[in-house]
Amino acid sequence: QVQLAESGGGLVQAGGSLRLSCTVSRRPFSSNAMGWFRQAPGKEREFVAAVSRGGGATDYAASVKGRFIISRDNAKNTVYLQMNSLKPEDTAVYYCAARPGVIATKRDDYRAWGQGTQVTVSS
Repeated sequence: QVQLAESGGGLVQAGGSLRLSCTVSRRPFSSNAMGWFRQAPGKEREFVAAVSRGGGATDYAASVKGRFIISRDNAKNTVYLQMNSLKPEDTAVYYCAARPGVIATKRDDYRAWGQGTQVTVSS
């Protein structure tokens, strides 16, 4: 069974940066592709970024490509989301997710989820 815990959210001004972290336990971390999703009030949870099991492949939503970077450190059982050039529309609760397979971008492909961390970008 996989357990995930996000951290690093907070309040930041537009144009600023934040780095989110997600730690994974109770299952071999390196066997899981990892993803970041976000959910704003009144909207459905949407894909943000994903990274393959070994970290060699990544995928990004068009809205964050070029601004966000997903990475992982399998030795630390941790996945990161570096968020740069933040915009007010990035405001959302960000969730870390894991799946025991290949990289994926669909919400339904992920089996385990963290509790989320709030990111608020002010203008």
